[in-house]
Amino acid sequence: MDTGGRLVAGSHNRNEFVLINADEIGRVKSVRELSGQICQICGDEVEITEDGEPFVACNECAFPVCRPCYEYERREGNQACPQCKTRYKRIKGSPRVDGDEEEDGIDDLENEFDFRSRDTQHTAEAILSSRLNVGRGPNANASGVTMPSDHSSSLNPEIPLLTYGQEDAEISPDRHALIIPPFVGHGKRIHPVPFPDSSMSLQPRSMDPKKDLAVYGYGSVAWKDRMEEWKKKQNDKLQMVKHLSENGGGNYDGDDADDPDLPKMDEGRQPLSRKLPIPSGKINPYRMIIVLRLVILGFFFHYRILHPVQNAYGLWLTSIVCEIWFAISWILDQFPKWYPIERETYLDRLSLRYEKEGKPSELADLDIFVSTVDPMKEPPLITANTVLSILAVDYPVDKVSCYVSDDGAAMLTFEALSETSEFARKWVPFCKKFNIEPRAPEWYFAQKIDYLKDKVHPTFVRERRAMKREYEEFKVRINGLVAMAQKVPEDGWTMQDGTPWPGNNLRDHPGMIQVFLGHDGVRDVEGNMLPRLVYVSREKRPGFDHHKKAGAMNSLVRVSAVLSNAPYLLNVDCDHYINNSKALREAMCFMMDPISGKKVCYVQFPQRFDGIDRHDRYSNRNVVFFDINMKGLDGIQGPIYVGTGCVFRRQALYGYDAPVKEKPPGKTCNCWPKWCCLCCGSRKNKKIKTRKEKKKKPKHWEASTQIHALENIEEGIEDNEKSSLMSQMKFEKKFGQSPVFIASTLLENGGIHQEASSASLLKEAIHVISCGYEDKTEWGKEVGWIYGSVTEDILTGFKMHCHGWRSVYCMPKKPAFKGSAPINLSDRLHQVLRWALGSVEILLSKHCPIWYGYGCGLKWLERFNYINAVVYPLTSIPLIAYCTLPAVCLLTGNFIVPEISNYAAIVFMALFISIAATSILEMQWGRVQIDDLWRNEQFWVIGGVSSHLFALFQGLLKVLAGVNTNFTVTSKAGDDGEFSELYLFKWTSLLIPPMTLLIINIIGVAVGVSDAINNGYESWGPLFGKLFFAFWVIVHLYPFLKGLMGKQDRLPTIIVVWSILLASIFSLLWVRINPFLSKDGPVLEVCGLDCDD
Repeated sequence: MDTGGRLVAGSHNRNEFVLINADEIGRVKSVRELSGQICQICGDEVEITEDGEPFVACNECAFPVCRPCYEYERREGNQACPQCKTRYKRIKGSPRVDGDEEEDGIDDLENEFDFRSRDTQHTAEAILSSRLNVGRGPNANASGVTMPSDHSSSLNPEIPLLTYGQEDAEISPDRHALIIPPFVGHGKRIHPVPFPDSSMSLQPRSMDPKKDLAVYGYGSVAWKDRMEEWKKKQNDKLQMVKHLSENGGGNYDGDDADDPDLPKMDEGRQPLSRKLPIPSGKINPYRMIIVLRLVILGFFFHYRILHPVQNAYGLWLTSIVCEIWFAISWILDQFPKWYPIERETYLDRLSLRYEKEGKPSELADLDIFVSTVDPMKEPPLITANTVLSILAVDYPVDKVSCYVSDDGAAMLTFEALSETSEFARKWVPFCKKFNIEPRAPEWYFAQKIDYLKDKVHPTFVRERRAMKREYEEFKVRINGLVAMAQKVPEDGWTMQDGTPWPGNNLRDHPGMIQVFLGHDGVRDVEGNMLPRLVYVSREKRPGFDHHKKAGAMNSLVRVSAVLSNAPYLLNVDCDHYINNSKALREAMCFMMDPISGKKVCYVQFPQRFDGIDRHDRYSNRNVVFFDINMKGLDGIQGPIYVGTGCVFRRQALYGYDAPVKEKPPGKTCNCWPKWCCLCCGSRKNKKIKTRKEKKKKPKHWEASTQIHALENIEEGIEDNEKSSLMSQMKFEKKFGQSPVFIASTLLENGGIHQEASSASLLKEAIHVISCGYEDKTEWGKEVGWIYGSVTEDILTGFKMHCHGWRSVYCMPKKPAFKGSAPINLSDRLHQVLRWALGSVEILLSKHCPIWYGYGCGLKWLERFNYINAVVYPLTSIPLIAYCTLPAVCLLTGNFIVPEISNYAAIVFMALFISIAATSILEMQWGRVQIDDLWRNEQFWVIGGVSSHLFALFQGLLKVLAGVNTNFTVTSKAGDDGEFSELYLFKWTSLLIPPMTLLIINIIGVAVGVSDAINNGYESWGPLFGKLFFAFWVIVHLYPFLKGLMGKQDRLPTIIVVWSILLASIFSLLWVRINPFLSKDGPVLEVCGLDCDD
């Protein structure tokens, strides 16, 4: 079957598979598996421990040493790490030696003194000849022990062996000293562990006669001197390499790349990232202020509750309820920021570890998802720039695959992507040749900087001008496609070869896949490979719930698993381009860290935006959330997923639990007999342990059983057929009926079968994006993006954290991603409405963090944050009531507090000071400007009294009454002038509540001031509190008022009419049902003046 990398369309349910304009087969290569660590003493692989982690002998520098070498060094050597000279600590399962300290949690009574029970023959074999490692080669027997063969195993030339791997050419054969080690075959490594055995054939080994045999024993004193000499040679060669690279511009040809003494660059073995805690001088006062603020809140509520206002009891009670809710919301928001941290990555260490010169890159493969729906609201030019920035990213091209999801099945998007793939052949080599930033052409050419700065290449100016002309022509072609798409033909769109476009019917079309660029496909203008670029449009049929963006992302997960199956995924919105070409490497510093990366489910980057007005009127940048709240969460269990700019671990998306690290047993007394220590353990602890084991074992047992079941089915083995079929059914119930996809889920490090043809893979890819594939499976429930809310991002991240995973917040100095945000007031409110509606849906679902996920891996402070993320729309009701109170107080002459005493004044002042101090300290450790904090506070009120209120009612209607509400996709920034949309007015009902609050508070201020003028001097004192309350509301709503007036500085007529109407109705109702007038009529008092005189 010929595919030729052309468009493939079809429907698995209808047994359709169409190849459009096919000519040849495009091959898909498999992923190279990552190799393990190598012991730097004997050259064998470092084994994997029982908990799935690589064996680490030294906790200080993690110098790779296998366990037999580690135990031999502790028993016979100087008991110190060869690299950092730190004394080795005893690890569980290893015997004690002289000098071991008593340490918590590592007592192992069965092994620590039991030298006799340890198989010395096995130990010698493990050190001298072979190791019990799986996958050591064809010489492994059934028991797992590698036997000597006739073929000498080649020694790793990068390892500075203590013995020689071959005869010295400078020494004549008759002058060689020979050593005959036991259990050593051809080419095996030599260790000084004498163990004679006449049954084994002995093989002589050549050694340098100039050196004493004791020199080869690394347990001797000479070992230390030799290591120092070797490290000195490394440093000298490292300096030489640096000197040549600096002076010769990289002319060092690397002739000695295989030299065993070439510097190993110890930097490459260090951690790839580190935590940077907030300085104690900033965080400790911050925590003290939080505690002090809690105490002050206690005194505040004590005073408020015990001092009601008798003549305005309704006002007082309303204010108390609102203030209690505000206090609860503050606690939920504040305490997740108790442990803020920052992180630092080391990209040079990542390259040293996984990108060795002269060898293929060992960096992990990455699948990148770009989602788009409507090309009329999400311009194709913006999507094209995002795709171009991905294709030009600083990452190995054979390890990057870009999948574009067109959920609108628009031919405009397809044709624009075709033009983009052609332009990428010129753009990608230009970016990598001159190392330009950013690599989205629209934003690169729009930079108002001196592009000649730091560019000394003589051809740069000429090629930049030529590339700019190419991009302008590319824009003309894209804009031409957009203009053509404005008018749809009656018979629908037709492709260039005359084939009708399969997506002419938006709600009823087959699935479509087009591979534009691939590893063996089109190359760039310089003949280099390009990353894979795939167009995907999932099948849609009437009567199916397609779950909007979450369903589209799950389709991409399955398609990518079939075609490339990278172990890591990155998802970005179509308007979020890669601003930092090293962003993927930043994420890999966390994901591929051999020590701490195993439990990381995703790496979240902050969102940064272009095209926002200088004052950020509507807090589009959301700096407080991304620079303060997310740093706080990173110190607990990690940040929440925000929908874009996030690198995932594929296995975490499949609903698997995080790897569990067994806790070491409690400390026991070494002076008591073994039977005494065993008897001291309570039965209760044994029951708890047994219960935990029962919980953990079924999952691992089930996974292993399922793996063998798949193998048996594929090979046609009929043994134990019933259990195999049951295991396969469990997999199909979870992942769907695709054997290719199920097989890909079992590969933790990714990769696909090399034998599979591209045609068969594309046919299977069409199958996994069919509209009925997810029926009766766990997709959207436990697997992939979770359904049930329009804000699928919060729900998906929450489920991962409940599985015990942790996430990481990465904030590189140069923003990793940048996007566009709706700067128009109406669009911004609709965006906030969508977010709040999703939170209400989660609040009313079974996945609500208030009652879901107890007893799992979710930490309490992380739960507080998720609770706050779903209950914040409820704040709209008390917020509207609280913003209405000032106007009511001014109109009625009453107030929410009685006459303020000195004690009350002190409490109120202390509360205001603590609020200000908390904000100031947050600005310090979060490095946030005061105007960003103030804009965030203002829009919290604006969004709270408008979008959050509507979202609350819409969510209740949707969940309780089944009335679905649609949200509008926010439009992106236009090209009709800078910040043109900022002043564009768009009518929406969301504008009514805040405008009404503004008018009634302004009327209240006017009435209050008039009454004070009429009543004399004494009435001004009580008025100040009410005026301050009203001005607090007006100042917070000022950006909203400014947005309504736009550039013309006048209010739209419809807003004025609606607001005056509502304010009049409210005033009339108040006069009619004023609860503060006495029911017996007005109270008449004697004025005290004798009118008869």
